[in-house]
Amino acid sequence: MIKTVAIQGVKGSFHHIVSQQFFDENVDVIECLTFDKVVDSLITEECDAAIMALENSIVGSIIPNYALIDTYGLHIVGEHYLDIQHNLMALPGQKIEDIKEVYSHPMALLQCKEFFKQYPHIKLVEDKDTAEVAQRIQEKKLKGIGAIASVMAADIFELDVLAASIQTIKHNETRFVIVKRTNSEVPENEMNKASVKFESDHKRGSLAAILNVMSDCKLNLTKIQSLPIIDEPWKYAFFVDITFDEYIDFKKSKSIIDIMGEGFKVLGEYKNAKL
Repeated sequence: MIKTVAIQGVKGSFHHIVSQQFFDENVDVIECLTFDKVVDSLITEECDAAIMALENSIVGSIIPNYALIDTYGLHIVGEHYLDIQHNLMALPGQKIEDIKEVYSHPMALLQCKEFFKQYPHIKLVEDKDTAEVAQRIQEKKLKGIGAIASVMAADIFELDVLAASIQTIKHNETRFVIVKRTNSEVPENEMNKASVKFESDHKRGSLAAILNVMSDCKLNLTKIQSLPIIDEPWKYAFFVDITFDEYIDFKKSKSIIDIMGEGFKVLGEYKNAKL
């Protein structure tokens, strides 16, 4: 049973929202300002599980988090998709014209840059976390400063929403994964998605051959991400997400890919949250 979960950010962050939706509102959260701290909290057994954003529908993969999961031998046991709605907020009583600077996470700023073209007087400043900025504004009573964060953050820190849903692309989803120190306890008959990692030879068709195995085994490739191997220049590892109808098909593919690909590793076997 999950009692404590580590999140990147403070209460009111999108990771916090995922913790409440995936588990329940009574789960305790450990607030971490970096993903490195999230992982450290998990491997030192300070928490039972951790939540990590892995990709966004607008800006793509969060590549360092793939490396963290792989490096520390963590196991993906579930996933959750969250509709990301960014909101501009500030201390009560202020208007957009009063705001001189807006602080937020670089990804949030990137997703909202078109909105701020209407307000050239506002300076955009990168910060560590969306909700943490909202918290700082409330605690220090910072006038003229705005935050980009969730409606939950505005409620928690008693800020006014000056503009709602300001992201450029209105349908904006982030995929989060739930990771633990040990492999999934999900029964095999309920698993229909897996995340794996492998390396392929620098030979013509080596990657295609592995992908053909997946196809022959009735697996559906939903994501492929390459990542440089640090101590082997110009050689890459591939992180792949696949879905399947029958676990036996995935089991068959594992035995074949383990032979064909170098460094084959299963990062997680779990339920597909995007149906």
